[in-house]
Amino acid sequence: MWMIWKSLMSETDLLLWTRGPGFQWALGLFLLGMALRGFELFSLGRRRDLAAPRAHSPGSGWRTIFTRSLPKWSTWRRTPATPLIAYGFHIGFFATLFLFPPHIQLALNIFGFSWPGLPSPLIDALALLTLLAVAGLAAGRLLDPVKRLISGFDDYAVLVLSALPLLTGYFAFHHQILSYTLMLALHILSAELLLALMPFTSLVHFATLLVARWYNGDIAGRKGVAS
Repeated sequence: MWMIWKSLMSETDLLLWTRGPGFQWALGLFLLGMALRGFELFSLGRRRDLAAPRAHSPGSGWRTIFTRSLPKWSTWRRTPATPLIAYGFHIGFFATLFLFPPHIQLALNIFGFSWPGLPSPLIDALALLTLLAVAGLAAGRLLDPVKRLISGFDDYAVLVLSALPLLTGYFAFHHQILSYTLMLALHILSAELLLALMPFTSLVHFATLLVARWYNGDIAGRKGVAS
């Protein structure tokens, strides 16, 4: 299979494809998927609430966004590793994606603006820690009987999709495993795969999470209950 691929496309050709048609396809699928998700979410509608509000609670939706973003104290006491690994993954992934100088330069080339980044050695360390966090999340699902029971293919697939850009990016940055050109092409390809499949997996929560939390908080505020 490897020899067939090599005969059809060189490493440079693959890199050029990922930077051109590959990115266009991934972006198109992402936008289409997000449009479908948005239509699905907002077309569900909301029945008219005929009952008078039981409490005047302005800002309950925004308050819920904040409070639901913090782990409960009972969680810290029972399984402190769970929130630490989860927060470590999200913070590390965000920093690696948005604060790595080459990524910022890419944004400057595409969008025409940039922002301050972090030193490459720090991003390098964060990438490794984030990969460890992914492994920790996977281990938590496999070793915990309850989590293992409720976990499906999507739960493990999103971990693989999230880890591949980090892993290939780390190897490309350090010129390891494969040639730099091929590893960079695989890094870009893995990022495009993540982008294209994001709307069709649970990763779509990056866009729906805040909306859902605000909605739940607003409904709870009208009913006069805690959210």
